[in-house]
Amino acid sequence: MLKKVFGSAVFGVEATTVTVEVNVDKGVGYHLVGLPDNAIKESNFRIAAALQNNGYKIPGKKIIINMSPADLRKEGSAYDLTLAIGILASTDQIKAEGLEEYLIMGELSLDGTLQPIKGALPIAVKAREEGYKGFILPAENAKEAAIVDNLEVYGIDNIKQVIDFFDKGTAIEQTIIDTRKEFEQNLDFPEFDFADVKGQEGIKRCMEIAAAGGHNIILIGPPGAGKTMLAKRLPSILPPMTLHEALETTKIHSVVGRVKDTGLMAQRPFRNPHHTISNVALVGGGSYPQPGEISMSHNGVLFLDELPEFKREVLEVMRQPLEDREVTISRAKFTVTYPSSFMLVASMNPSPSGYFNDPDAPVTSSPAEMQRYLSKVSGPLLDRIDIHIEVTPVPFDKLSDDRKGESSVDIRKRVTKARQIQTKRFEDSDKVHYNAQMNVKQIRKHCVLDENSKQLLKTAMERLNLSARAYDRILKVSRTIADLEGIAEVNGSHISEAIQYRSLDREGWLG
Repeated sequence: MLKKVFGSAVFGVEATTVTVEVNVDKGVGYHLVGLPDNAIKESNFRIAAALQNNGYKIPGKKIIINMSPADLRKEGSAYDLTLAIGILASTDQIKAEGLEEYLIMGELSLDGTLQPIKGALPIAVKAREEGYKGFILPAENAKEAAIVDNLEVYGIDNIKQVIDFFDKGTAIEQTIIDTRKEFEQNLDFPEFDFADVKGQEGIKRCMEIAAAGGHNIILIGPPGAGKTMLAKRLPSILPPMTLHEALETTKIHSVVGRVKDTGLMAQRPFRNPHHTISNVALVGGGSYPQPGEISMSHNGVLFLDELPEFKREVLEVMRQPLEDREVTISRAKFTVTYPSSFMLVASMNPSPSGYFNDPDAPVTSSPAEMQRYLSKVSGPLLDRIDIHIEVTPVPFDKLSDDRKGESSVDIRKRVTKARQIQTKRFEDSDKVHYNAQMNVKQIRKHCVLDENSKQLLKTAMERLNLSARAYDRILKVSRTIADLEGIAEVNGSHISEAIQYRSLDREGWLG
C-alpha cells in the first residue's frame, strides 16, 4: 500500500516541502531513494528500535521509500519521525486519516523519544504558506515554530503520542504563542551597560555615533585599555529590534539549531569569534551549507578582537558581505544566499607589543615589525570601516570614582531618535536604511557642505595626509553627528569631529 507523509528540507534560510512516499509490497528489503545523506540512510535502525520499544514493528516486506523532489539533497536525522509514521500508515498498523494535513519532523531516540531538530521556524513558515493544517515536531522546538500564526503546532515528547493522535484521535496540547506579546516580553535590557564604564567619555561618544549611523568601527589601543569592554556594550545602545528584524534573526539562528526553547529572539545578536576561525566558519558554507558567524550577526554586532591576528584570507572574504549586506555561496551543485546586515566592531593593538609611542612601554617594536603587523589588515577592508578611534588607558582617579556614568538607556534614546530621522530620509529606498549604507549619489545629496566646511575638510586632508578613501567616510559620519543633534545641514563642527575618527588614514600608521 502506498502512503504519503510530508516533511521539509531547509536550504539556506528557506524551506522546501518534501513528500515522503512509502510503498510496501511483497518481498523483502528496505530501499530509501531521493538523495538522502548517511544520517537518513541509517534511520531504519533508529526507527526499528523505536517502534519495537513502543509495541510496533517494521514488517518483513519490501519497503520502498522515495523522498520527493528526488533531485533535492536531504540531510540530517530530522526525517526519522516522518519515515516511521509513513511505514506504520502504509502497513495499516495505524489509521492514516488526516495525515496529509500535517508536516511531521523529528529525530528518534531508540526508546521513541524525540530529539530537537534544526530549522523549525523556516519549516513552519513554509507549512503555513502551503496551507497545511498543522506541524508536528519535538517539544523543544514547539515555541520556535509557534511564532508562526495560523498554523497548529504540536510539540511532542514521544512517537507514541503521534501514533495515538492519528490512530485513536488522542488530543495533543497545541502550543500557542502570542508573537507580539512574546516579543515585547523578551525585550529585556542587555546585561552590559555603559553606566559601568569609567572615564572614556570620548570613546563612548564615538560608539554612540557608530550606533546612530550603523557605522563599522575599529578601536586601536594597548592591552587593558577597555576595547573589549566597550565593544560588548555596543548592542545595549542600538535601537530595539523591530518584530520583522526579530523574525529574520530568529530564522537564521533556527537553521543552525540555536533557538529551541527561547522562542522569538528579541535581543540583537553579539558574535565574538576567535581569531583562529576559518573562512567557512566566518562566512558560511561547507558540504552541507550552514550560516557563518557574519550571518549569525545579522541585525546585530560582529566583534573581531585583535584584528591583525586573524588570517588575512579570512578577513578578505568579508569584503563582499560588508558591501552587499548578504553572503552568496556558490559551489558546483548549489548556490545559497544568507542575509548579513551587521555592524562590524574590530579592535587591535597599535603595534605587536601593544605599546606604540608609549615612553613607559616595557616592550618596543621596530619599524619593520610595525609595518608587518599593520599590513595584515588590508586597505580595502579598512575602506569599509567608517570610524577609527584610539583608546587610551583610564587614569586611576577615574577608575576609583564611584559615580556612575551615563546609562545605556539614555544613550539609546538619542540613537533611536537619530535612526528615526534616517528612516524617514531613506523611506523611498529599499536597500538603504541608515547613513552607513549611503552610496555616492546619496552622500552628495544629503551631505551638502558650505564653502567653509569644504575648506576645513580640504585643509585637514592635506595636513593630516588623509587618504582619498577617507573623504566619503568623513561625510557619512558627519551626517550622523548632525542627525544626533537634530540639525538638517552638515556644518563645520560636524566635519571637524568626524575628521578625528580616521586615525588609521594618517601618515605613520599604514604607510
